[in-house]
Amino acid sequence: MFNTLFSRMLATYLSVMLAILALLGITVAGMFQNQYITEQEGELRREAEEVTNTIITKYFDTEKRPIASEELMTAARKYDALLQLVFVDQAYGNVCMYDKASSKWLPVAESYFTEEAGEIISTGETRIQTNVFSGWLGFPTMSIACPIKAEDGSAVGAMFFHTDMSVINNSIRQVYMDVLLSACVSVILAFLAVSYITVRITKPITDMRNIVRRFSMGEFEARVKVSSTDEVGELGQSFNAMADVLDKLENSRRSFVANVSHELRSPLTSIRGFLEAMQDGTVPQEEYSKYLGIVIEENKRMTAMVNDLLDLARIESGQTVLKTESFDINELIIRTLLTFEARIDTGNLQVNMAFDQEHTFVEADPDQIAQVVRNLIDNAIKFSPNGGLLTLKTRVDKKQAFVSLRDEGAGIAPEDLPYVFDRFYKAEKAHTPSGSSSGIGLSIVKRIIEQHNETITVQSEQGKGTCFTFTLKLCEQQGKQRALAAQRR
Repeated sequence: MFNTLFSRMLATYLSVMLAILALLGITVAGMFQNQYITEQEGELRREAEEVTNTIITKYFDTEKRPIASEELMTAARKYDALLQLVFVDQAYGNVCMYDKASSKWLPVAESYFTEEAGEIISTGETRIQTNVFSGWLGFPTMSIACPIKAEDGSAVGAMFFHTDMSVINNSIRQVYMDVLLSACVSVILAFLAVSYITVRITKPITDMRNIVRRFSMGEFEARVKVSSTDEVGELGQSFNAMADVLDKLENSRRSFVANVSHELRSPLTSIRGFLEAMQDGTVPQEEYSKYLGIVIEENKRMTAMVNDLLDLARIESGQTVLKTESFDINELIIRTLLTFEARIDTGNLQVNMAFDQEHTFVEADPDQIAQVVRNLIDNAIKFSPNGGLLTLKTRVDKKQAFVSLRDEGAGIAPEDLPYVFDRFYKAEKAHTPSGSSSGIGLSIVKRIIEQHNETITVQSEQGKGTCFTFTLKLCEQQGKQRALAAQRR
């Protein structure tokens, strides 16, 4: 029953509101009841004081007794009450007054509380009691018992004034019914309000659940409709942002699979074709060495691409551990450049190395940075025209070293610049010479630099070439030496 967020929230909110309404209703009804009872008790005390005053000033006077009796009867009629008087002097006897037109007091009219009267006369206390005639009368009562004191302070008797509490109790009952009715209306309104609010809160979450199910079926274009700016709205926006990333990753995955299939199919098809031609005799035996050389080159290209994919997978999964140390980036560039000497000579390329300082020490993983430099130089050579110029530059600014490599190739179109670090970029954009590389080198470069918490940027102008620049953390010792040199100057 409560297996959904909506039902649990609805039950929780309603339970809290019901508890609050119940507590409030009981409190309000109790306040009204206490108010009625307190007012009735106060009225009885005032009336008892007037009755005892009438008895002392008039009733004991033989000439004024008829007038006193009439006033006492008037008081009894006014409150529809039963007035009982018990005197110490037996000459006055016991007196009972009530409206004879009503017979409701008749069963208890002669029920004088003589023992209690004796206690009141002796102690002089005033008592207020309820339902003293329980079992004799069919309606609730409130009674006040007080001593009748003469002017000298002596008790001459006791007075009992019994009133019918039916009207008061009906009023109290009506208050309870009004409170209950108000509580029922409040519950209905609260249910509607809580249902509406709960739906508003849970709907985005329900939508997210449905969209997750759609995601599992491959529908990555689904998004949550955000209509608020509160925490739930922010959650919806975050969910949509996550969905955008997942959609992009899924597109990247599909593209990756398609490109890997394409890159592997081409050399495999070529290798198979040459081997089948050699097997069925289409290729003369004297040309075997030539075609075997082509097969070996295709195999090397496949091996290089697989190695690049493995390197990229290790970097992206965080399995590559940085072995940071201090080294001279200028020396590393020179050593790496020497490994491309044959290709540079073949392309008649000119090399310009512009180092701000003879030695620039940085803190990084030298093996991974060597791979970055090697991939950038390899990329630059591929795009450089015959006789073109390669410029390698390092400079120091504050606590960072900037390494730049510029070529004079055809450049990259502005709309293609955001994608240069994507995997298989060259295969998708088709402006890299066919079969020249796997198209993963720049992706590896970016991941390595990001793993060092540094940045790499690219600037390109069509027809004028491309420049890649990445940063490295400057060695602290070299930073101190630069500061001392600046102070000397």
